[in-house]
Amino acid sequence: MNLKKNILVSVVGPTAVGKTALAIEIAKYFNTEIVSADSRQFYREMNIGTAKPDKEELAQVKHHFIDSHSIKSHYSVGMYEKEALILLDKLFQRHDVVVLVGGSGLFFKAIWDGFDEMPAVDLELRASLNRCFEEEGLEPMLKELKEKDPEYFGLVDQQNHQRVIRALEVIRSSGETFTSFRKGKSVSNRNFVNLKFGLNMDREILFDRINKRMDLMIDAGLFEEAKALFPYKDHNALQTVGYTEIFNYLAGKYDREEAVRLLKRNSRRYAKRQLTWFRKDEEIKWYQPNESERIIRLIAGSLNA
Repeated sequence: MNLKKNILVSVVGPTAVGKTALAIEIAKYFNTEIVSADSRQFYREMNIGTAKPDKEELAQVKHHFIDSHSIKSHYSVGMYEKEALILLDKLFQRHDVVVLVGGSGLFFKAIWDGFDEMPAVDLELRASLNRCFEEEGLEPMLKELKEKDPEYFGLVDQQNHQRVIRALEVIRSSGETFTSFRKGKSVSNRNFVNLKFGLNMDREILFDRINKRMDLMIDAGLFEEAKALFPYKDHNALQTVGYTEIFNYLAGKYDREEAVRLLKRNSRRYAKRQLTWFRKDEEIKWYQPNESERIIRLIAGSLNA
């Protein structure tokens, strides 16, 4: 008697590499559904700057965790882990294969390995760090993080002050590195097999795709979208590449030309950080975006093994 084999196909990689197209192709082949692990695509108020699947793509395959939350509501990776695992249990009752796609390493980690418990943090310490950020900016904090936890410094989005502050909260309150709390706990309650596929391409080509995508976003109204979201600029969801550059422009810190330059530069840097993150996982097998048929054959072979 063959037991049902649940296979979670994860598609990871840098921004603009073609993850959405591959995920849809896989999902259509196996007649299944897609779960997003892109922390920016959860939010319904953020559309242009997050490169969400368009209406045509969403119509081809059912997607989950797209436009599922509001930037006005607190949402954490731990909350995502609980909700996504409940969803996956339901999906695997109907499908042998489910596709998980995105570019947010922490959210993949939550599904694959479980998210680590962090130590409690004194609220006064949090308030002190926030005051420091307001008065002195992010540079002193980045310097401290680099000295005390160089491994996490190399992975964190260094423009996301809330993640930097969160790491320093843990470091100062525990006396341990933030990395030490993120080593991954043993997970025994996952009812699926992981197949992890990474997409990458020549860096020069990737960077050109990122630059062109940013031009398209700007033409589609990215500056106008950011302007509408400006009153919420301090919300965690908006502390991200593609929005903070425009918020600073709107605040008068530099002109539009500089904002465009920073949008492209920071998007390229973000892609490099994504690759750094995912390359640490030896279970991820890397392919070019045009190797979809090969990837599908591998999935089918694992399903029938």
